Amino acid sequence: MPETTYLIADTHFGDAAILRYESRPFQSVEEMDEVIIRNWNSTVKEGDTVFVLGDFSAYALPKTADICQRLNGHKYLIMGNHDTASESDYLACGFAHVSRYPIIYENFWMLSHEPLYINRNMPYANIFGHVHDNPMYRTDSPQSFCACVERIGYTPIGFSEVRQRIMDACQSAE
Repeated sequence: MPETTYLIADTHFGDAAILRYESRPFQSVEEMDEVIIRNWNSTVKEGDTVFVLGDFSAYALPKTADICQRLNGHKYLIMGNHDTASESDYLACGFAHVSRYPIIYENFWMLSHEPLYINRNMPYANIFGHVHDNPMYRTDSPQSFCACVERIGYTPIGFSEVRQRIMDACQSAE
């Protein structure tokens, strides 16, 4: 079976306040954590790659490491505003790569925590998190996709699906 690439943003493991702030459908932070872990591991296989677009965990590092190590795949973290430990700390937790800044994937896809400015004349598309379910930001457009867990069923979404949704949005815009 070929390896697959996935995306997910704003898991906020251990963050009880996010339940209220974003009206997440869980009775407790423990339930939220376990559902996201179960969804992740039922989707992502050991050889797959997952880009976490920020705000991974509110737990202290030992618990963050425990959760990271429970999750399948090779995990890459693009740090968000709530990821306050050092890059080396997140590497020690089990991430294969950590970046404080957006990265360009496959020469076209700008992966970031916060949405980046993109216009129709730029040769890039932005996949981001940070905005949760804020209606001011569309889930997908011809040049962007929001990978916040609230928009993707609390489950990592395949990069191929994101690419297809952006291509479909491009065709609709013509």
